[in-house]
Formats: sequence, structure tokens, C-alpha cells
Amino acid sequence: MQVKRILFVACLLSAISLHAQAPAAPASQTPTPTAPPTPGAPRAPQQPPSVVAGIPVNYDEAKVGEYTLIDPLTLDNGKHVKDAKTWWTKRRPEIEAIFETEQYGRDPGRPAEESFDVTDKGTPALNGKAIRKQVTISFSKDPTWPKIHLLIYLPAVATKPVPMFFTINFGAIQSAVDDPGITPIEVWDPRTNKKMLPPPGRGFGRINIEPLLDAGFGVATYYYGDVDPDFLAGFPNGIRAKYLKPGQTERAPDDWGAIAAWAWGMSRVEDYFETDTAIDAKRVAIHGVSRLGKTVMWAGAHDQRFALVIASCSGEGGAALSHRDYGETIAHLTAPTRYPYQFAANYAKWGGFPDKAPMDAHMLIALIAPRPLLLQTGNTDYWSDPKGEFLAAGAAGPVYKLLGKDPLDTDGWPAAKTPILHDLGYYMHDGGHGMMPTDWDIYIQFMKMHLHPEQ
Repeated sequence: MQVKRILFVACLLSAISLHAQAPAAPASQTPTPTAPPTPGAPRAPQQPPSVVAGIPVNYDEAKVGEYTLIDPLTLDNGKHVKDAKTWWTKRRPEIEAIFETEQYGRDPGRPAEESFDVTDKGTPALNGKAIRKQVTISFSKDPTWPKIHLLIYLPAVATKPVPMFFTINFGAIQSAVDDPGITPIEVWDPRTNKKMLPPPGRGFGRINIEPLLDAGFGVATYYYGDVDPDFLAGFPNGIRAKYLKPGQTERAPDDWGAIAAWAWGMSRVEDYFETDTAIDAKRVAIHGVSRLGKTVMWAGAHDQRFALVIASCSGEGGAALSHRDYGETIAHLTAPTRYPYQFAANYAKWGGFPDKAPMDAHMLIALIAPRPLLLQTGNTDYWSDPKGEFLAAGAAGPVYKLLGKDPLDTDGWPAAKTPILHDLGYYMHDGGHGMMPTDWDIYIQFMKMHLHPEQ
């Protein structure tokens, strides 16, 4: 491990000193003029990068090395957690505080001036299959603050509050669904650090909405850039800048990163759900892909009001083990030319020393327990380490069992297209990063098992 640390640190320092630009990033993190790519269709197979931001990438299981994971059921004082009460009152708060301080950063909680403006109170849509609502969520009375533009569809046949599939979106809401009644919004252009209307037509974050409505679920989405732009120079235009203390020009080491901000926005949507009598706010499933997969992992861990989590290809910084030297690492994520703004500044200090970090993905999964969690990935998404996600879920199993829920119940990494749909679920499609059309079928099956839309 010492040799590995020296290699990582040396490469990182070399990249900084030469002011090198990162090479073309993998599909999960490549910037575009309006938004990073999000999976909505299968990706063509591609050669994974061997070096990113000057840091080598390992894809050889023989070179992963040995590692020891922190026991999620051992308190900081060394005592073992033997009952659910000790988990809830002592160990879980310890773990959550570690992630707040060392990985995602601390958020400011619910804003005192939060308000909801229902601009579309319920319009028939999608050939009569749905009722559309549109809601503007404001965080402050100051009109210069960011606002969430929330798009909602409810099954037209519903006669009682419905469970929700709530997905955070890379693209404009008008690109998510074929519906001319959606009020268009602008998205951020990283080249100009300004908002612009995206071109019409199919865009990022397409939702396969009809099967969800047919299964009895409502559907909701918002554009993640409504809360915070997804590029370093966008910080002054996002919600995090509004919470800087007087005289503060830089983030504190444990201040929230962009992922925590996007997750915070999801909690603000849940605030609205609790006010809408057509929605069962206690049966909300949250979903995100790639970096938004990381976002829903943290949103589900940090806000226990969410009933179910579906994280697609969340990889490093999400559901994949950092202690495994495979695919993307903390050092790759937090390199200065890449995505340090997405996390607390403290996270970067573990870049060359993941074996010394006080947290890892299995502990994040444990924070979601006992609620259902489905980790969806792809068998050729080497960069995101699908096996590392499976191993993390396995290592979180004892917490699910302690709380009376069903973990993976297997040590054998399943083949692609072999879903495990227990309370803790895992599914790997045959392909690369992101979602494939058949993944929707697995999502609906998992949600029907746990959220019971027929009731």
C-alpha cells in the first residue's frame, strides 16, 4: 500500500506542477456544452482509459491488493453494536457525521424562507394518461436565489395518494418527456457560465414514463443545475454561494460540495411532496445515474424520509469501494482538473490514502438501511467498478440483518441479467455505463415489491 500511495501522490503532484489538462474523461464524467452525458441509451463499448489526470488506472483484479474494511457495527470506542437501538442512537450518527465531514460536506438544512408556487395545478397530459403539475420551489424571498422547477406526472386513474418515482435529471425538464405543455427552462453552458435554452428534441435524462404510470407510480424530475452548476466556475451562481458566511471567499474543508447540494435539492422536493395530498410522501423512490447516482446515495443516506433508493452506476464516491484499487479512485475524482467541487474539500486528502479514510461505500449503504436500495450497474463499466459495488453491498449486509431486513444473501458476484431484488438489491445489465431500456423493467419490479402501488 505504501508504494501505491507514493505513486498516486507523485502522479498527482506532477499533474499539478505541469498544469496538465485531464485527458478525455470516461463516459461518466465527460463535460459537454450544456450538461454531462447521462445514460439514456446503451453506450458503445470503448477502451477504458489507462491514465486520468496523470494518475494510472487499474483494471486488473490481481493488482487490487489486500484491504480491510471498517466494521459498520463497531462504535468509535471499539464496542460492538448488538441491537437496533444502539445503531440508531450511537453508531448511525457517528457514520453520518463522518460522511458529512470527510466526503460530501455539511449542508444548511431546510431554508426558513422556502416556498412552493404551483404554476400548473393539474392539467391532463400524455393523451389523458396523466395529470401534469409544475411547481417552482424557492429557497429565499430574494429573487436572485436559485429555484427548482419541478415537473410532476400523476396517473390519471389514481383515486388515492400515489407513490412516486423521483429522478434527478441532467437535462432540462422539457427534454425528459414528450409533452408540449411543459414550461421550458434554461440549462447552464459551462463555456459561458450562463444559462441558455437547450436545442429542442430528445435530450439528457429521458424518462420511460408510461410503464411507471401504468404500474401506479407518479413521476417527478428536476434539472440538477437548478440548484448548483456542474462545473468549477459555476460556484458563484449556485445555492452554495448563497450560504457563504460574511467575508468568506473559499469553502471551509467540510462545506458542502455540489453533490450534497443536488441531494439537498432532492430533500426540498420531498418538502413539497409532504404538502401535496395527491402524493404519498412516505412512498418516494429516488433515482439518479452516474454522478447523480452518487447524489441519490447521499440523499437517501442523509434524508430518511425517502423510502427507496435506486442508484445507477454511482461508482467511486457512491456505491463502489474506495479501498479497492480498481477503476476510478478518490484521487481521480478530486484531482484539480476534474471534480473536486463535487465533494467537501476534505475528501481530496484521502486521494492517495483510501486505506486510511474513515469511511467507505459499505458504510454509506448502511446509512440507507433498513430502506430498500437497488444498485444498478453494467458488467463492462470497468471505470465505475461494478464488482466493487457488489462487495460494498455485501459488507453492508450485517446492518440490514440487524434491522430485520434481507441483505444480498450471497457472496457470489452474479452474472449480468441476474437481478438480486431483496431489501438490498443488485442488478448488472450486459453493457457499459448508465441505463439500458430493460433496466426500467427491473426498477418497476423492485419498486412494486417494496412500495406496493396497488395499496
